[in-house]
Amino acid sequence: MPYIAEPGAALHALGGEQWSAWLDSGHPGQGSGRFDILVARPAATLVMSGGVTRLARGSAVRYASGNPLEHLDELLSEFGEVTSDPDLPFVGGALGYFTYDLGRRLLGIGAGQGEQGRPEMAVGIYECAIVTDHLRRYSVAVGRRLDHDWLALVRDRLGEYSSLSSREGTECQGYQPFRLEGEVLVEPTAQAYAEQFRRVQEYLHAGDCYQVNLARRFTAPFSGDPQSAYLALRACSPAPFAAWMRSPRSDLLSFSPERFLSVDAQRRVVTEPIKGTRPRGINREQDQDYISELSCSSKDRAENVMIVDLLRNDLGKGCKFGTVKTTELCQVHSYASVHHLVSRITGQLGAGYTPLALLHDCLPGGSITGAPKRRAMEIIDELEPGPRRVYCGSIGYIGFDGRMDSNIAIRTAICERGQVTYWAGGGVVVDSTLDAELQETVDKAYAFLRLAQSSEDKKRNA
Repeated sequence: MPYIAEPGAALHALGGEQWSAWLDSGHPGQGSGRFDILVARPAATLVMSGGVTRLARGSAVRYASGNPLEHLDELLSEFGEVTSDPDLPFVGGALGYFTYDLGRRLLGIGAGQGEQGRPEMAVGIYECAIVTDHLRRYSVAVGRRLDHDWLALVRDRLGEYSSLSSREGTECQGYQPFRLEGEVLVEPTAQAYAEQFRRVQEYLHAGDCYQVNLARRFTAPFSGDPQSAYLALRACSPAPFAAWMRSPRSDLLSFSPERFLSVDAQRRVVTEPIKGTRPRGINREQDQDYISELSCSSKDRAENVMIVDLLRNDLGKGCKFGTVKTTELCQVHSYASVHHLVSRITGQLGAGYTPLALLHDCLPGGSITGAPKRRAMEIIDELEPGPRRVYCGSIGYIGFDGRMDSNIAIRTAICERGQVTYWAGGGVVVDSTLDAELQETVDKAYAFLRLAQSSEDKKRNA
């Protein structure tokens, strides 16, 4: 398999197929990025909507009620275990998304949960995948059963990409330019958000909770190909836990900097919550000032520590007693467009406890709910006008070998039916200020808004 070095090549290799996905490490723009995973043509699929799970394997289709994560565990076991490759993170398995609204359903919060007919979980079982190691500069096909027809097609597409990219003036290697075709609708408006903020402050002062995450939604009509948007957004804001997915109903574009849950071959668990954000500076001096401001912010540190405590409790449900440790607390990590305050909690998964059982106990991630989790989610359900869908859920994989890695699906857009939707939010605590919280949503949406502005510039100059 040729080394898939460029982001455009990775997308072109997938060919726009349904159920194709790219877990993108952000290389080379994100310095820590190393492994990319490409999949398509799943051997089985699992989609849950409205409390009913549809499981399809070949021509056989069945429907089930109950916990969809248990159904996924059972489906994975039908394929059998595969030995881990110590040099690669993935040897085939389940890969897909788990929405915030699935987390609500599992906790019994809210009445209707997701929007009618829209999946709360969509996962494929992939017996064949392509893994790229950007450190060692090679790509390799892996899996329990290699799909040689698909791999040959990928090689052909990579050859096509090389030809396209060698021609001057080709935009996004054959994709139609992504353009916004109208105003960006922001929900809630600044005025409505101010009312939400006021009500959250009432709950905080009444002692209902310590922190509540509030989100805003940015929606606009678009034309062109979502692949073009992904490449444009990626150029603005590469991230270590990014993802592109073409599901049956929509395209998902995620640029997450945040790891949710990982489980390695020795069943070691890691979660790395983010709380606290500052923009990048326009020069080195201003950038350092923002780093110092974030590092010294008592508010941001208090929020971060609060979420660390929540996640330690979540991990404790499935990890061996005494193994849950905070190994990094409130460290500044710098990304392409923002600085974040990051902590790291580790543990050892208990005997007989599967990675999907851990996901069940931790979804949605505490860094995007607030604390205590249940009460914060009840308040979010009361105040926010609609479901969050994949935003604040998770995108990731659970391998045949028992390894897992996943993101918190922040900085995530959905393209469907000619509309693009993007969310941004932040945690509200007692000493939060309205102006700062509004600005934080703008900071997090910066790459999306910049793409929107460049699209309008293209229209004016057409």
